[in-house]
Amino acid sequence: MSSKQPRQAIALSYDGQQAPTLSAKGDDELAEAILALAREHEVPIYENAELVSLLARLELGEQIPEALYLTIAEIIAFAWQLRGKAPVGFNDEPAPARDITPEALRLPRGG
Repeated sequence: MSSKQPRQAIALSYDGQQAPTLSAKGDDELAEAILALAREHEVPIYENAELVSLLARLELGEQIPEALYLTIAEIIAFAWQLRGKAPVGFNDEPAPARDITPEALRLPRGG
């Protein structure tokens, strides 16, 4: 008897305004169909079984939980970077050097 876990896949939609929402989920054959569709449309695929099992608990159309915002944001940022994209107004250049002496920062003198 095999205790093999079913293959799971989820898809998220993100409009840049609201939190990402669950747009597809499935096990086994449906999971393979989701992945095939993503490949066909050159959507980056991120594999993380634990994250998928957490997100698969959501209902279709439901926003991701706030506790996963940072994790999902990092994945979306990486996917955008792979495609050479950046959000509007994003500047990836290092900030100019700043004078951080006490005088420049107008800190009170110790004494």
